[in-house]
Amino acid sequence: MTTVREIEKAVQHLPERELYSFRSWFEEFDAGVWDRQFEQDVQSGKLDALADQAVKDLKANRCTRL
Repeated sequence: MTTVREIEKAVQHLPERELYSFRSWFEEFDAGVWDRQFEQDVQSGKLDALADQAVKDLKANRCTRL
């Protein structure tokens, strides 16, 4: 399988139990990809402006308690 279309077709034909296993695996895989990207963004400073704004808003009492 080399294309997204081929993968889509294969997933459509999975038996229910295999689909469940694939779905679980993919959720874990996707979360790992997201985590790595987030870590890279933090390390590169891409989120610094957002963090600075959040701290300013907190100090100015412009936050809602959860």
